[in-house]
Amino acid sequence: MPVLAGAEPFRQEGGEVGVLLCHGFTGSPQSLRPWARHLAGHGLTVALPLLPGHGTRWQDMQLTGWPDWYAEVDRELRALRERCSRVFVAGLSMGGALALRLAARHGDAVSGVMVVNPANRMHGLAPHALPVVRHLVPATKGIASDIAKPNSVELGYDRVPLHAAYSLRDFFRVVDRDLPQVTQPLLLMRSPRDHVVPPADSARILGRVSSVDVTEILLEQSYHVATLDHDADRIHAESVAFVARLAPGLVKEPEPGLGKEGTAAGG
Repeated sequence: MPVLAGAEPFRQEGGEVGVLLCHGFTGSPQSLRPWARHLAGHGLTVALPLLPGHGTRWQDMQLTGWPDWYAEVDRELRALRERCSRVFVAGLSMGGALALRLAARHGDAVSGVMVVNPANRMHGLAPHALPVVRHLVPATKGIASDIAKPNSVELGYDRVPLHAAYSLRDFFRVVDRDLPQVTQPLLLMRSPRDHVVPPADSARILGRVSSVDVTEILLEQSYHVATLDHDADRIHAESVAFVARLAPGLVKEPEPGLGKEGTAAGG
């Protein structure tokens, strides 16, 4: 299936500091593209891949699971490490969970972690019902576009494929188990009015990581997809400041026109 217009991956070459961004479950790079462009505009090398099964139609996602999604970002991280001296990982929602597992698994190869409304577990009855229901019902209502800002829309599926959701449940358990292995500086930005991921997820992450350098920022004006919401500019500014603090002298002031387009797949 062809990739939906706007869901293409984003890559832009820059300096010796790289940032890998991971999008969320049933979402696409579109939700993080403004963030990626802002980082690229500061001279950073940026990679924002399209996760397998995403960005086409929800039926394609039924054939994928968390090992496929994680393998994609793991490959991107290794590629960034080959051309950058310092690499940071970042993500939204499930993408935050992917970033945290990369940090847990790669250790000193990751210089810092930036997450926005990171997901840590499924809540309510859903995780208990999924083993059976996924064989009876292919999909349920979508979770995309939880955004407070008028006319801002996330490019994501309008259905949640339940085989993929079942795999996501297992992935959250893997990530939660590995959180104590996360020792890198952590910037966690969350929305108190998030209708997809409850505050308990961020609280558990903060309580289980071993990071000493931890910053928590509240995004008061945004819902779940804060990267496309009223607090997007704050996310951009805080993440640049975070990287600049940990990689002094390697983050540039933006030049007019930089960080606006980048390249699509294969770039």
